[in-house]
Amino acid sequence: MGWIKRNLFFVVGGLIALLLLGAAGYYNYRSWDHNSTAFDRLNEIYGTLKQLADQKPSPGNAKIDNIKAAKEQEREVRDWIDQAANYFKPIAPIPAAMEVTSEEFAADLRRTIDQLQHEADAASVQLPPKYGFSFEAQRMIVKFAPGSLAPLAVQLGEVKTISEVFFAARVNALDGIQRVRVSDDDASGPQTDYLNEVSVRNNLAVETPYAVTFRSFSPELAAVLAGFAASPNGFIVKAINIVPAGAVTQGAAPGMPVPASPAPTVGTGRDGLPTVLKEQLLRVTLEIVIVKPLAKK
Repeated sequence: MGWIKRNLFFVVGGLIALLLLGAAGYYNYRSWDHNSTAFDRLNEIYGTLKQLADQKPSPGNAKIDNIKAAKEQEREVRDWIDQAANYFKPIAPIPAAMEVTSEEFAADLRRTIDQLQHEADAASVQLPPKYGFSFEAQRMIVKFAPGSLAPLAVQLGEVKTISEVFFAARVNALDGIQRVRVSDDDASGPQTDYLNEVSVRNNLAVETPYAVTFRSFSPELAAVLAGFAASPNGFIVKAINIVPAGAVTQGAAPGMPVPASPAPTVGTGRDGLPTVLKEQLLRVTLEIVIVKPLAKK
């Protein structure tokens, strides 16, 4: 005890040095543990970068920045989608209301059919007698199947737009329009008004098919195709079936394929020269799809 008293400063200094050595050892241990963790993390990052660099395509390197290129390509695609939207504008339903009532639809249906009949008459387009433009099942009722008013309103707007393309082209006759069934009431209508198909929906759009049978000469047919091509409403002509109008059997249903008549023989004109081209009335069935983009979320 006396020695400690005599060497008190030495003892205190030794204890302080011992504490400092312990603290330094603990700091070194913590630093080593931190460095080890950081090294393991660095190896993990390096492994991820190597994995990405080995992928095809890879993110790139100092000379080629594939990520930047991918972002630019995505921007170009989005710009193209925005431009293409000008050709896929929706057709307004009839009536154009958020909540459609039976009374409103019944009134607008009769008004639209009457308007289309007058437009056909003004364009000298022949229609079947008292034609209902594929809405024969609905035109004489005032109460409609539950849940059918909204899709029927959409179809009425689309049928009106389709019909007016043929009126603008001044085809000789519009024999029939066929649409998909969207209502229980459609079961009671003429089956020649309907297609045995359904609308198709994907992540981008809804595709709704229609079929139209008409009679015309080739210039009017060209005008119909040009009308659909110039339309902003997303019309796509999926298929076309053409036969001479004289080859149609009596009572054939609209949209039904019919056997073609034998090709006419080459005749001789009044001047003695052979007739190379002789225009004849055609019966045409167009299969049309309306592409309707889904609303952006």
